[in-house]
Amino acid sequence: MNQARAERIAREMQEELGAMLQREVKDPRIGFVSVTHVKVSRDLSWAKVYVSILGDAEAVRQSLEGLQSAAGYLRGEVARRLGLRLAPQLEFRLDPSIAESVRLGQLMKQLPPPAPPEPDQAP
Repeated sequence: MNQARAERIAREMQEELGAMLQREVKDPRIGFVSVTHVKVSRDLSWAKVYVSILGDAEAVRQSLEGLQSAAGYLRGEVARRLGLRLAPQLEFRLDPSIAESVRLGQLMKQLPPPAPPEPDQAP
């Protein structure tokens, strides 16, 4: 399969998984989860699903457990909705980029304000 088709399917999977996690998956362990990116293999046998999870370390751990538990359902539904013959194995991975950007924003707020520029001294 060509790379363009794999990328298109990855984008469609990201949209479908995000919608299913918001509306259909009722596992109480799954908190506020956003699907940030999906990478699929060229033969569509597996998909790495990168998720961002808001909360403390325990909430992240529980959400990842809930996602792994729901992986079978999500796998079948994604294949059915996208019209795929084979359902890819889903592997959920934590994407720390959003949490990292929040942390960097907080650090930047702690920086002292810049010093005013000194006036030019004319001889």
